[in-house]
Amino acid sequence: MRDSFSLYEAKARLSAIVRMVRDGRTVTITVHGEPAVELRRVESTPSDMEQKLARLEERGLVVRQKKAKRSLKATAHKQGALRRFLAERE
Repeated sequence: MRDSFSLYEAKARLSAIVRMVRDGRTVTITVHGEPAVELRRVESTPSDMEQKLARLEERGLVVRQKKAKRSLKATAHKQGALRRFLAERE
């Protein structure tokens, strides 16, 4: 299979294109014969996510949750507490 598709073809073959990209290939989608979009697999590691969160925090878009000072304890000791709770909410 080739690595370049028109927008029309890409819409018709989206599932196959996604499989290609997941297998590591890069796919170009063209509009009126001109390259418009490049699809590639997302390579994300936990450290990448941590860096992204740090940048968002610096920009003031994210506020990290402060760690709890004490641990939470279970308060419901009777069987079916969740079921009763949900029934009360209906």
